Amino acid sequence: MKRNYKLLVLVLLFAAASCSFTTKTFNDPNKDKTLIELIAYVLENGHYDAKDLNDSFSKEVYSDYLEAIDPLKRYLYASDIEEFQTYETLIDDQIKNSDISFFDLTHTRLVERMVEAEAIYKEILSEPFDYSKKEVFTTDYEKQPYATSKEEMKERWRKQLKFSAIANFYDLKKEQERELENNPDHKIKSDAELEKEARELTKTSLKEYFDFNDDLERKDWFSLYVNSIVEEFDPHTFYFAPQDKDRFDQAMSGKLEGIGARLQKKNDNVKIVEIISGGPAWRGEEVEVGDEILKVKQEDEKEAVSIVGMRLDDAVSLIKGPKGTKVTLTVRKVDGTIEDIEIIRDVVEIEETYAKTSVVKKNDRIYGVINLPKFYFNMEDYSERNAASDVKQEIIRLKEQGMEGLVLDLRNNGGGSLKTVVDIAGLFIKEGPIVQVKSKMEGQEVLKDTDPSVLWDGPLVILVNELSASASEILAAAMQDYKRAIIIGSKQTYGKGTVQNVLDLNRWVRNSDLGDLGALKITTQKFYRVNGGSTQLEGVKSDVVVPDKFSYIDIGEKDQENPLPWDQIDAANYKIWDGYVGFEKTLSNSKLRMAQNPHLKLIQENAEWIREQRNENSFPLSYEEYAAEMESNEVQAKKFNKISEYESNLTYESLPYEKDLFTTDTILAEKRQRWHQNLSSDIYMEEAVNVLEDMKTNNIKKTGVAQMKN
Repeated sequence: MKRNYKLLVLVLLFAAASCSFTTKTFNDPNKDKTLIELIAYVLENGHYDAKDLNDSFSKEVYSDYLEAIDPLKRYLYASDIEEFQTYETLIDDQIKNSDISFFDLTHTRLVERMVEAEAIYKEILSEPFDYSKKEVFTTDYEKQPYATSKEEMKERWRKQLKFSAIANFYDLKKEQERELENNPDHKIKSDAELEKEARELTKTSLKEYFDFNDDLERKDWFSLYVNSIVEEFDPHTFYFAPQDKDRFDQAMSGKLEGIGARLQKKNDNVKIVEIISGGPAWRGEEVEVGDEILKVKQEDEKEAVSIVGMRLDDAVSLIKGPKGTKVTLTVRKVDGTIEDIEIIRDVVEIEETYAKTSVVKKNDRIYGVINLPKFYFNMEDYSERNAASDVKQEIIRLKEQGMEGLVLDLRNNGGGSLKTVVDIAGLFIKEGPIVQVKSKMEGQEVLKDTDPSVLWDGPLVILVNELSASASEILAAAMQDYKRAIIIGSKQTYGKGTVQNVLDLNRWVRNSDLGDLGALKITTQKFYRVNGGSTQLEGVKSDVVVPDKFSYIDIGEKDQENPLPWDQIDAANYKIWDGYVGFEKTLSNSKLRMAQNPHLKLIQENAEWIREQRNENSFPLSYEEYAAEMESNEVQAKKFNKISEYESNLTYESLPYEKDLFTTDTILAEKRQRWHQNLSSDIYMEEAVNVLEDMKTNNIKKTGVAQMKN
């Protein structure tokens, strides 16, 4: 898809020569106005299905933006909304005129209301709650009107805080009961003491929440406003502020340059919460989880910079840096001592991003499992490590171990690079079309595997669920259309059939003093199966449907706001894989096993119960009623504990090369051990192995002439 990306940029750059931007606009110190003007232009000219900026569009932005800044309706008043109402049909005009007065008004007011709310919560939590009073708390915020007075707002906060505190109070009482069972001499706290402790826990939680909000700057809120605009085009068009773009690149490539530690801000302190295996901090063995970073000094600076009280993003920016550069951290160790620690920054690979592999034996046959979390790639250089090259290498290693069947696990895989999909699909079939792409400017295109070689021609099963999206759906759909693999999983996958390109907005701004403008992820294409159908909204329907906990939760594309519609195009010419006989019998056997499995019936029942719980929006605030409801839920939940207790009696192991790494990388060894344990209790993986065994036992692989499919 790199060629399409370049073409889009060229077209937009060419058009920019005749657009309304002026030198004065770019030199305007008001960066936000320039950003609005630029994004509106790019969307109008580059989006696959650009929307008209009219009063209807304005109303949608208005509604979504207010919901985004105050979703629980605990800051803004009805009088504020009445004042804002003037702008409900004017936002489209403001966008066209680079006017941000609506944002300025709402942002100023929101900050004021948050200061007021901070005083309200502290006042409420200074007094005990009366848990004997029978009242309810409602979480149907959408139907809830805005408060009309400070008294009403305070009452709203009181119920919200009481709901939080009663949960803490219940947990503390239960914990005390367990302590007494284990130790009759345990010192008993009174209900009054526990109630106060519960309020303190709630107060601490609220303080951390408001500390986080205090760290947010005007630019953070403006990004939210911008995204309320761009997401009206479709759910996957998104504006990245500069630091968000860095995080997106890291997520796609699985790499970053820095010290290799995950940080968290608690109160005013930046704490190390994880050391990334293989990174500089891990290799140096001087910093450890729990250390607090007090100061950061760059190698070319004389003085260290204190990061106590600094925004976490800003602190991270100081700590990160190019490979080979040195940074000195002043840290407060877990034991209270303070040390200066020098670290040479390096490229850090985030292991969770990448494909991981296991082998499993059943009835003296060896099967392979490859878990692919996403279709990762380096956006700057595809030749760098990517999902396709890794999957290829893992298949080669599995074949060396005598693999007789392969499970490719795409559950929870949200997508990534289209090119990696084509390359991975080509490992399993002879040359042919993999996906069809339709764009606004280039029309229709077929992306093909042009390599006639097949790396793996044996049995193949692909696991999916409701969160398998985009690139995952392309691969599953292609293998299903070719009848190359059996798809096991949810009734249908996520249903995202669109392609996005990430455009650096700075390329339109020359000689500007506005600073980094960030990037825009914009929907430029739709993709289609080789059979002509779209995965948009409909997703991929599994060959063998099995229930899971997401079965009744609205999390697919069809449940998002503003999704693009479903449609279809003509089928491409492709040849059905003719390597299997008894394909339908294998499917029939699997469906029968699933239908008769009592464990899956329990999972189905659990999914229905989760739906009921999620639909509940009214909760008692008297302790007697709250405790009765919680105990009823706990009885029901115990019934479903058996789900996690399931054992398949299958044992999973790492490949030899990875076992060699465990001698020095104990973190990786622990992660793999945990993964293998999860696989052993994974009923879906067990069925995938059963299907592979059916394919081998029935000797259903054969050679022959493939059929033509039009």
